[in-house]
Order: sequence, then C-alpha cells, then structure tokens
Amino acid sequence: MSNGANLNWIAGAIWSIADDVLRDVYVRGKYRDVILPMTVLRRLDAVLEPTKQEVLNTKAFLDKNSISS
Repeated sequence: MSNGANLNWIAGAIWSIADDVLRDVYVRGKYRDVILPMTVLRRLDAVLEPTKQEVLNTKAFLDKNSISS
C-alpha cells in the first residue's frame, strides 16, 4: 500500500470509528473537535512510550521525597 493510500485508509478508519462511537454524543460536524486532539494525544503517548517508566519512577521518587516543581 502506498503512503497516500495508507493515509487515506487510516483516515477512513478513524472517521468510521467516530461514526460508530461518537454518534449522538457529538454533533456530526464537531467530530473533528474531538478526533484531532485525541489523535495528537495518542501520537504523543506513542512517541513518549520508551521513557514512560523512567518518568513514572522519577515522579514516584519526587513524591516520596516531597519534592515539587
């Protein structure tokens, strides 16, 4: 599958999920107000995944020692 076709397939899958999951929760024209932020958050989660445990360990250490930012 070429990049363009792959991107179109992914976009179609996202909109299909939106139709199934968000129907009657959001007005159809407002889906993009929900889909875009959720897609960005998921991408950030995927990019940061390799360091997630280290960050959680650091947070636990800071909390244990009453250190705040």
